[in-house]
Amino acid sequence: MLMAHPAVLRNLVEQYDTLRILHAENGDAAVRRRMDDVAYTLCVSTGTRDVESALVAARHRLPGARTEDDSLLSA
Repeated sequence: MLMAHPAVLRNLVEQYDTLRILHAENGDAAVRRRMDDVAYTLCVSTGTRDVESALVAARHRLPGARTEDDSLLSA
């Protein structure tokens, strides 16, 4: 599987977190669509099927992550 560059993953995680806050504040449909797009890209970039798993996997691959602990990613 191809691995996304950590800079790309960091950007996607930051976008998703920001959009989640914006959606919680005003519930805008355009924000929700963008959030869904970023979630899909995160899933594709991390080889996962849901956004929560994608966020865990992306954060796990960022510099400074504890790479020796993959307990959150086990099936």
